[in-house]
Amino acid sequence: MKANEKIAISTSKVLLVPYEAHQVLTYHGWMQDPAIQEATASEPMTLEEEYENQQSWRTSHDKLTFIVCEPLSGEQRSDDARIITAKVDDSSDKMKGDVNFFLYLDDDDDDDEDNAAQREGSQIRLRGEIDVMIAGQQHRGKGTGEAAVRTILTYIQKNLTGILDEYAQGEKLDKDKIQLAGLMAKIKEDNTGSRGLFNKLGFRQEGEANYFGEVKMVMSWEEVEGVRMADGLEYREVAYVM
Repeated sequence: MKANEKIAISTSKVLLVPYEAHQVLTYHGWMQDPAIQEATASEPMTLEEEYENQQSWRTSHDKLTFIVCEPLSGEQRSDDARIITAKVDDSSDKMKGDVNFFLYLDDDDDDDEDNAAQREGSQIRLRGEIDVMIAGQQHRGKGTGEAAVRTILTYIQKNLTGILDEYAQGEKLDKDKIQLAGLMAKIKEDNTGSRGLFNKLGFRQEGEANYFGEVKMVMSWEEVEGVRMADGLEYREVAYVM
């Protein structure tokens, strides 16, 4: 999405920045790990394919992604005029993972996908999917993933109108007819850490594991609106400068 191309989010636990070309080499290295491929249900890509993927994510109207980096120092966060500088605040040694948001037609609308744009007098319901990946073992189990998910949930709440407008424009839909019904996360059944994280945030399992061994955890939009930043996370949107 273009919605976040010039925005970074600074908290006391993580710094979220847009996924840009200078981060691809590090990201590509993470994704060569078979364990990460398994956890994220991803196929290995060539470096060239990864660069193409990054460009696709930047321009796609239904995918929003942030790279998770180590937070700014307390002194930096206290500077109201702080600007996040690409290749400095998000250098490879500060990158920890990524957190993503995808938009789909809600399950109730799947059968009518071809006719969604033509429906009169009815809302077009969307479902958002959240996923998070913390690459290095040394960064896991420290609340980094939870902080990243809380932060992107807050970002979505604060910027929902712009996000849905971009989606509507890309799909050629009436922006006044689309609504976000809720969120979901698809998690490997044996990934107890990730399941515990989303459960803590209020997601609940829907149904049994699918053919791929994934469980779906869901939350209504009304419930999402009740999710807040944890005490002390100090959410702040700041300019991201290339």
